[in-house]
Amino acid sequence: MSENREPYYRRDLALVHHLGFGFHADRCAPGILSRLEPVKERGGLVVELGCGSGLLTRYLTDAGHRVVATDASPEMVALARDYAPDVESTYVLTLPDDPIPPADAVVSVGHVISYLPDEASIDRAFVAVAEALLPGGVLAVDICDLEWADRQHDTPSGRAGEEWAIVTEIDVPAPNRYVRRMAAFVRNDDGTWRRDDEVHDNVLVDTAAIPALLAAHGVEAAVGVAFGTEELPGGLRTIIGHKVGR
Repeated sequence: MSENREPYYRRDLALVHHLGFGFHADRCAPGILSRLEPVKERGGLVVELGCGSGLLTRYLTDAGHRVVATDASPEMVALARDYAPDVESTYVLTLPDDPIPPADAVVSVGHVISYLPDEASIDRAFVAVAEALLPGGVLAVDICDLEWADRQHDTPSGRAGEEWAIVTEIDVPAPNRYVRRMAAFVRNDDGTWRRDDEVHDNVLVDTAAIPALLAAHGVEAAVGVAFGTEELPGGLRTIIGHKVGR
C-alpha cells in the first residue's frame, strides 16, 4: 500500500483475522512446504511477504525453514512475533518500494500483492520479488485474477467466534477492483464489545500476463489454481516459479 494510506489490518481486524481465518494458511501450507523442500535441504532463506499474524510462518518454521517474515501492518507483525517466535526476523515491509532481502524463496498467501493501489504497483512488486530471488530460488505466491470479481455478493456476510465477530459487505465498483467494507467486533475484558471499521480495496489483474513480466527479470513462472492438492476459491491464482541459474 502507498505511504499515504492508513495500514490495513489495524489491531482489532488483525486479531479477528488471526482467530477466525487461519483456514487459508492451513490449506496452502502442505503444497508450499512441498515446493520448498530443495530450499530446506540447502539451508536457504525463505522471505514471507504479508505474513499476517504468522499462520503460514509457523508452518514454515515448524518444518525447519529459516524465515524472515514481513507485513505492511504493524499490528500483524506484532501478532506474528508472538505466534511464530522462531523466525530469524519479523518486520514491517511495504511493497513495492521497501527492499526485499536476498532470498532462496519468496512466499505469500492471502493475495497480499492484490492490496497494492494499482496495476503498476503490482508489476513493480513482482519485479522487486524477481530481483530479490537468488539463482535457483523458488517463488510461490497467490493473487486475485479478474475472475475474482465473480465472487461478488449482494448481501452482507458474517462470521463469529466467542470473542469476535465480523460483517463484510462486498462491492465491485470496476472490473479490476474488489472492495470489502468490514466491521470487526471484539469483546472487551468487561464483556462489552468494541467495533472497528475498515475498507479493503483490492486490485484485480489479468494473471496470464505475469509470467512474461517475471521472465524479463530471470524468473520462469506459471499461473495455477493451487500450490498443491488444495482447492482455492475461484479467481484466486497461484504464481509458482524459480529464478534461472544456480
